[in-house]
Amino acid sequence: MSGGEVAGILVAVFWAILVSFLAVALARLAQTLRATTKLVVDVTDKAVPLLADASAAVRSAQTQIDRVDAIASDVQEVTSNASALSTTVASTFGGPLVKVAAFGYGVRRALGGRKEDVPAKAPPRTVIVGRTVPAPRWGKRKKD
Repeated sequence: MSGGEVAGILVAVFWAILVSFLAVALARLAQTLRATTKLVVDVTDKAVPLLADASAAVRSAQTQIDRVDAIASDVQEVTSNASALSTTVASTFGGPLVKVAAFGYGVRRALGGRKEDVPAKAPPRTVIVGRTVPAPRWGKRKKD
């Protein structure tokens, strides 16, 4: 065998090995593509019902939000009515009640007040730098 024939056989063997590797790679690629196609089909089959459920949940939530909005507007109306009623009651009864309370206080003061023959007791005072100030309310100081 000549050198050219050996080189041709080596090139043929190398070419056969290269084609074999490419065939294996293409077979694995085809297998991966089949698995990917199956996965996409499965996801599509499961996603459609999930999207329908999500759409129903969103519609239900919108209905509930509309109800809460109606309740909130009713509460706001009740609050404004209660505020108006409170203002009306305060203006109607507030002034006269204050006057009645003041009158009752004056009557209690007049009936339970001081006796005429006993003078009122002046609170104790302390002189500090030429000014008179009331004595402290917490009591007498302890001497050391």
